[in-house]
Amino acid sequence: MKRRAPIDMLELTRLTRAGQLDQAMALLRGTAQDRQNKDALHSTPAFDTANSAGVGQHPRLPLRVSPTPSIGIKLPAADALRGELERTLKPRFRIPRCAASEAESSPPLPVGARFELRNFTDLIGNRSYKLYIPASYNGTAVPLIVMLHGCTQSPDDFARGTRMNELAEERGWLVAWPAQSRTANSSGCWNWFNPADQQRGCGEPALIAGITRQIMRVFAVDPARIYVAGLSAGGAMAVILGAAYPDLYAAVGVHSGLARGVANDMPSAFSAMRSGGVPIASSVAVPTIIFHGDADTTVNPVNGLQVAAQASAAEPLRTTSSDGSSEGGLGWTRHVAATIGGRPILEQWLLHGVGHAWSGGSVAGSFVEPRGPDASRAMLNFFAKHSIEPASHRHDAA
Repeated sequence: MKRRAPIDMLELTRLTRAGQLDQAMALLRGTAQDRQNKDALHSTPAFDTANSAGVGQHPRLPLRVSPTPSIGIKLPAADALRGELERTLKPRFRIPRCAASEAESSPPLPVGARFELRNFTDLIGNRSYKLYIPASYNGTAVPLIVMLHGCTQSPDDFARGTRMNELAEERGWLVAWPAQSRTANSSGCWNWFNPADQQRGCGEPALIAGITRQIMRVFAVDPARIYVAGLSAGGAMAVILGAAYPDLYAAVGVHSGLARGVANDMPSAFSAMRSGGVPIASSVAVPTIIFHGDADTTVNPVNGLQVAAQASAAEPLRTTSSDGSSEGGLGWTRHVAATIGGRPILEQWLLHGVGHAWSGGSVAGSFVEPRGPDASRAMLNFFAKHSIEPASHRHDAA
């Protein structure tokens, strides 16, 4: 594996927060040739057949990196934007499943394991969820991962594509799969762009946190080792949960997601997906692992930079970088940033030539790139390094 020169994460954070996303992307990719980088970002990548497993991409949209629309540009009406956003988020293609049913395409459960449908209800609302209980579970406290699906997906579909249940079985971890209600969002997207769904104690963050706590009451969960991860809209909601509930979630996994606060309504959501937004400033460093394809035309890869800048806060970081390629032949660049004291804060993977799809996933699910490095295993490895100090446990808070 080739070792890259260290990346200046402070400079990367500064450029991203300043809206200088061209320069930030150039620095992340390890090149000072801003012009060459800009040309690549503004070109329209050809549709990748490996991303056709349900990847709902913007048709032929260039990757623009201006942070916000210029004043004076007339935005389409909200209703029109809502319709356009929902259409673009629907999968346009799928890899054929050889006429197999969904039940047949799901791997059989190990003897003794369970994948149960459950429900959570409180004064805020209700959501159903699936819970994977490994065969080795015996009442001893174990870690819990909360997995948030992307638009148009279901918990079962997301579980098949990410293979997180199979990997959690190896470690004996619990995995929760909350399901977004089609009443709350007709495309099944988590409403990461609504201000009421971006805060602690209300909206969808409170519902997902409530599901987490319900599992903790029923099962033996290690309160110091609870994690949240998601894809696309689910990744954006995972970012919100990590920031809103740092006492509940020890680390966050974000695949093809967006930073907290880059949108506050449907028009700004659409703009952020295309070209990034203006994230909420954060004073807390949340341990985060990020995967994003540099050919993603549904959620512009600059959003991955903004997630990283927000997660790393203002702490001085030491970064190591490396390049490599997966067994499937896809290249990647990986940056790992730690505090001066050695505490890892950020792990960022830029996937070369990959669109809006979970890296290393199974074609039994949608929105997957099976040729890429295994994002699920990398997230589990990252999560295993993080826990919350007992003094900061406040699970009875709103």
